[in-house]
Amino acid sequence: MLGDQGLARVSTPPGPQILTVSALVRSVRDLLEHRYPLLWVAGEISNFTSAKSGHAYFVLKDEQAQVRCVMYRSRHHQLDWEPRDGMQVEAQVLVSLYEARGEFQLNVEAMRRAGPGALFEAFLKLRDKLEKEGLFDPAAKRPLPAFPRTIGVITSRDAAALRDVLTTLRRRNPSIAVVLYPVQVQGYRAAEEIASALALAGRRKECEVLLLVRGGGTIEDLWAFNEEAVARALRNCPLPVVTGIGHETDFTIADFAADRRAPTPTAAAELASPERQRLLETISVLAKKAGACVRRELDRRALHVDQVARRLVHPSAKLSAQGEVLAQLRLRLEGTVTRLLSDRRSRFANLVTNLSHLDPTRVLERGYSIVQKSGGEIVRDSAALAPGEAVALRFAKGGAEARIETVDRAVKPAAG
Repeated sequence: MLGDQGLARVSTPPGPQILTVSALVRSVRDLLEHRYPLLWVAGEISNFTSAKSGHAYFVLKDEQAQVRCVMYRSRHHQLDWEPRDGMQVEAQVLVSLYEARGEFQLNVEAMRRAGPGALFEAFLKLRDKLEKEGLFDPAAKRPLPAFPRTIGVITSRDAAALRDVLTTLRRRNPSIAVVLYPVQVQGYRAAEEIASALALAGRRKECEVLLLVRGGGTIEDLWAFNEEAVARALRNCPLPVVTGIGHETDFTIADFAADRRAPTPTAAAELASPERQRLLETISVLAKKAGACVRRELDRRALHVDQVARRLVHPSAKLSAQGEVLAQLRLRLEGTVTRLLSDRRSRFANLVTNLSHLDPTRVLERGYSIVQKSGGEIVRDSAALAPGEAVALRFAKGGAEARIETVDRAVKPAAG
């Protein structure tokens, strides 16, 4: 049958019920919560996070599986101890499903430490003790050498960690020599052997930096690195030590006591060794910069030489110029001397002329004479003479002696 628009009306037979995602997830959650009552689950804590809200989020895992967990604030605050990664615990949980993400999770109602909990307590106690002693003081940490020629490795001869370290060092910088100090990294005598190896490497001083490494494991597996003897040997060793113990989330007392801590053995090798390719690139950049600096300096020196060269004069030209200067000075000096002599002559002639007017002989040449007593005294007044006194007469030419017969005291004016 066709409708008004020519389309056939098809009746759909009834089918199965179609659920929304929310309805499906809610249904599964209800099934889980009814199927599994409150129960206890054992496992290892991983990725523990305490949120600002007070809730705690973490993963509970064993060797084959893991599950997300949430512990709400009211339950979290009831704990008299602080959960940490790596701790073995027993949790009382409700199996549930987080609807917003459709993820299976456990709501933790209560939790207690189990198994290695005692070891973890011992770890915390020793850590606090050594920290109060200042054994972990950052100021006491020694810097790593920038370009070590030899790196010492303390680990088991058969450990995968050793292969990782050697592979990494060979890849990054094959010129670095490696000295192995083989030790047990797990078991009864492991801590003693590690402490002895640290002391031995410090006495030999055949390398610039040490790597203390091993692969991951449980807290029991790593316990040798939580011994007090190892921590004190690390601080007493004169060489800087980098630890790479376990996985990124594993922390040991040795990590706190070491000079640097790396999350894995491979990372420890990378931290202690400069990368050859990067060094070559750095050298290339520095060489280019040095070359540019040298070229700039040579250009500056060449410019200075050019400037100095323009100021330089050939000795013969300089002597010629100085000769001209001397000739000019000589001419100026000769002219000055000539003018000075001429002035002196003129002044002398004037002095001679002036003196000639005062010369008594010039007066005598006009007919005058000079009368002197016997003692040489010149007679200027007739009153100074007495009759019969002998006098000397001096004329313009020659002289004579005479005797005074009479003295006329009266002075008569000369005839006009």
